[in-house]
Amino acid sequence: MRFTRVLALGASALVLLSACSTGGGSKPTVKVGSDGFYEAKLMAEIYSQALEAGGYTVDRTGIGIGARKVSAPALESGQIDLKPEYIGSGLAFYEPGKQTGDPAANATALQAVLTTKGGGITVLTYSPAADQNAFVVRKDTATQLNLAKLSDTTAVQDQLKWGLATDCKTNAVCAAALKSAYGLDPKNITPLAACDTPMAQALVNKTIDVAELCSTQPDIAVNGFVVLTDDKQTQPADNLAPLVRNDLLAKVDKTSFEKILNDVSAKMDTATLTDLGKQITVDKKDIAAVAKAWLQTTGLIK
Repeated sequence: MRFTRVLALGASALVLLSACSTGGGSKPTVKVGSDGFYEAKLMAEIYSQALEAGGYTVDRTGIGIGARKVSAPALESGQIDLKPEYIGSGLAFYEPGKQTGDPAANATALQAVLTTKGGGITVLTYSPAADQNAFVVRKDTATQLNLAKLSDTTAVQDQLKWGLATDCKTNAVCAAALKSAYGLDPKNITPLAACDTPMAQALVNKTIDVAELCSTQPDIAVNGFVVLTDDKQTQPADNLAPLVRNDLLAKVDKTSFEKILNDVSAKMDTATLTDLGKQITVDKKDIAAVAKAWLQTTGLIK
């Protein structure tokens, strides 16, 4: 439709519009989205502020839009243009069983899948920061039932109250992985948002005995939870990377746009991600303020 209108404007207008659409003039608004838990929202906000410092307008409507079953279709459909992704779990969402403990392999395989989705999606450089799914228990539970690794829970699974992700039943690295690797098919389950404070609080309050948290989640150290070793290695390497729609990349100076995001990713490591999460979930600081302070500290924005 736009092409038809351009033809009517004449050659000089075509040149002008072309310059604008490729970043030579005004820059397109970037629709940023994310999964619903605090860490995904934090990374989306960090990328957003870095883009704004680079002269882009950001639409944040999609930040916190929901679990991957919501955010992935949103990216594929163009509802959002960009989202931070945990590449191992992202790969498992599309091709269960392909995920590995090698982030480079996960990124390559995920890129192969996303090339065919929604007109094409690019996986940018993944970050040193990684955050894997972690199954944790209170110290008293670990001591009472002699739990140190996930396989220890198999024999006592019906004695435990499980807090699992709301999408666990359909998530390849949750219900399917736990059942195939450990024979776990618990009956007493409370579905909660994984990697979020309510899940941790339910464990503290003894509403549940096993919680699905994230390895960077500050609640683990704050409450002295015991992380059960994933001895069958069901959880993939989950380094973070921005996913960007190719139709957006076609409208911008691709090199400079990708550099903004890749520079952010390169500066983020697991220890830093954990500390920023603590500032949000424990110290109750505003996500936007935490993002801005970190970006300024690293020199990524002024």
